[in-house]
Amino acid sequence: MVLRTPMATIPARPSNFPSSVPQSRAQAAEETAAIPWYIWCATMAVTSATVGGYWDISWHESIGRDTFWTPAHMAIQLCGVLAGIAFGYLILHTTFSKQSPLAAASVHIFGFRAPMGAFIASWGGIAMLTSAPFDNWWHDAYGIDVKIVSPPHILLISGVYAVVIGTLVLLAGHMNRSQSKSHVAEQRLILYINGIMLVQMMILLMEATNLPYLHSIRTYLAIAALPPIVLALSSRLTGFRFAATSVSAFYMLFRLGLILVLPLFPAEPKLGPVYQQVTHFIPPDFPLLFIVPAIALDLLWQRTKTWNSWKIAAVSSFIWITLFTAVEWPFASFLMSSASRNWFFGTNYLYYALPPASFLARHVFYPTGPAAIFFLGLLGAMLIATITFRWGLTRGEWLGKIKR
Repeated sequence: MVLRTPMATIPARPSNFPSSVPQSRAQAAEETAAIPWYIWCATMAVTSATVGGYWDISWHESIGRDTFWTPAHMAIQLCGVLAGIAFGYLILHTTFSKQSPLAAASVHIFGFRAPMGAFIASWGGIAMLTSAPFDNWWHDAYGIDVKIVSPPHILLISGVYAVVIGTLVLLAGHMNRSQSKSHVAEQRLILYINGIMLVQMMILLMEATNLPYLHSIRTYLAIAALPPIVLALSSRLTGFRFAATSVSAFYMLFRLGLILVLPLFPAEPKLGPVYQQVTHFIPPDFPLLFIVPAIALDLLWQRTKTWNSWKIAAVSSFIWITLFTAVEWPFASFLMSSASRNWFFGTNYLYYALPPASFLARHVFYPTGPAAIFFLGLLGAMLIATITFRWGLTRGEWLGKIKR
């Protein structure tokens, strides 16, 4: 049996989230103040983890494996500490206080009571703090690792994602329980947290999307797997007309900010071998051009509210992969050229241990293989993106109803 769910029967929260948001400054301040302190604390936590994560990667590429007590590590672990404070308090207060306003909006787990998002995020904080000694032991036992995907890093990233998702669930529940007619402050905060989530996802995909891979099917399969979830979820949950564009723009501005700011600070390698001269912190690659297909997706979603969700996902997938390929392929060629080796595009910054014979050091792409195989790969990417867009739409609908 095929379930067909018309979009007309599932509200995309247009009543709560007007496409245009005229309001006075006093109204905006009142709504912002209405968001509980623990949500603001959690927002600070995920921001700290995101900045610290990219800073730590730059530290490894510029200086190498250093003491555990680097500022970048401390910024990452601050996320776990803040999550523990915010959600530990929320769980204990809701469990033991008879006057807790969240008692009726709580779930019961192991004898404790709290909104579901608090349990998700508190687990994430515990996982993050657990990963710290694990990562330190891993380096001591196996030496330097330059891979993002290692067991302690996976535990750390899982913890960060749990804090982000828990914060999003808690914020959605707060919004859905609110009696206010306007949820502009919650909408903006949801878009911000989804922007943080996209920025974090690109850390996980960094090894599949670095510059030499941008003419390989590996990149296009990677961007079909995770980013569509965030963009579809953001749009469906908020109902904002340009949600995907806003989230993509946040990712782009965040990465551009790192390219402009990190090289301002001096750094030099402390470990060998040193193949590239490094005198300042190395920023990440130039951001992928998600904003172009994101604009097209927002325009599509404004006109397809009565479509079946699978149909929306399939058309969205075609637009996402087709437009991204059309803009990223020639732009990647530009990034490989000498014209991009400057302070803005940042392709002149190279990891200190990058061998001179590597593809990135020589500014050439990895072999792409036969064109037919590449186009078959794009079809595979469209299939993956159809599933992930559909999943994002479903999660957005679920978050739009959750109250616990």
